[in-house]
Amino acid sequence: MLIKGQWVEKWQPVQASDGEGRFLRQASGFRHRIGADSPEGFAAEAGRYVLYVAYICPWACRTLIALRLKGLEHAIDVRVVDPRLTDQGWAFSGELGTDRDDIEGARHMHELYTRADPTYTGRATVPVLWDRTHRTIVNNESADLLQILNSDLGTLARNEINLRPATLTDAIDATNARLYEDFNNGVYQAGFATTQAAYDEAVRRVFDCLAWMDARLERAEWLVGEQLTETDLRAFVTLARFDLAYYGLFKCNLRPLSDYPNVMTYLRRLLAMPAFAGSVRADHIKAGYYSIQALNPTGIVPAGPLLDYL
Repeated sequence: MLIKGQWVEKWQPVQASDGEGRFLRQASGFRHRIGADSPEGFAAEAGRYVLYVAYICPWACRTLIALRLKGLEHAIDVRVVDPRLTDQGWAFSGELGTDRDDIEGARHMHELYTRADPTYTGRATVPVLWDRTHRTIVNNESADLLQILNSDLGTLARNEINLRPATLTDAIDATNARLYEDFNNGVYQAGFATTQAAYDEAVRRVFDCLAWMDARLERAEWLVGEQLTETDLRAFVTLARFDLAYYGLFKCNLRPLSDYPNVMTYLRRLLAMPAFAGSVRADHIKAGYYSIQALNPTGIVPAGPLLDYL
């Protein structure tokens, strides 16, 4: 991680733990928005911004899905980092169909963070929305980026879809909160737990949430309201990685995903949409997660699973 702008240790997957061994996630450090009233001067201009993502990362991929659903590909460039985690975190290798950084010439993501803030302390995460004009990070919080792509850059969007309609915001926020605590972050709390009690607690919440989703989807097409919303993006990115990584590597193996028929129908329906299907790279997901030495010290990437829905 970075401490006062200096890279000081090898990349570690466990950001922090509490006294009971629960995995704790770092808060994002750049939280600016885009618009005419932005005090930082971030305006909605085509060609100005770059979205840095990793196909392994669910948080990054939900922003990539939103970008494509909104039809913003013409306005925002995308650069993809190598999925394999190095001693210096995310790298620009140009391998496995990823990119080199032709924007700032960085070799690792943390170099963009110190370019934005030479005294930055924290982890260098993706996604990142980079501003070419000011040569800085606009935002590195995926929840904010969903709203930036949906609303702040709405005048540039070619598609009229609204992922956060005003009539559903309360229900979206409530459902998002449960998904995050019990499912999106819950799989990480299971995988990175350092005590049996912390693991047992996390894995129970993961499967309680799957059961809740399955019950909801028995009577509805979407998780909130009667339309696709940002909540569906949040659910999808964890579901798409469940069999590939979380079931085995993260020990979320109480039940297979196939035990939840309504969830599986929902997942297949989302995968039928190009924006969703195009965000899933099984090779990147497996290469990335199985490069985490703390969980897989041999570095062996499994041949399977063979999944008929991917």
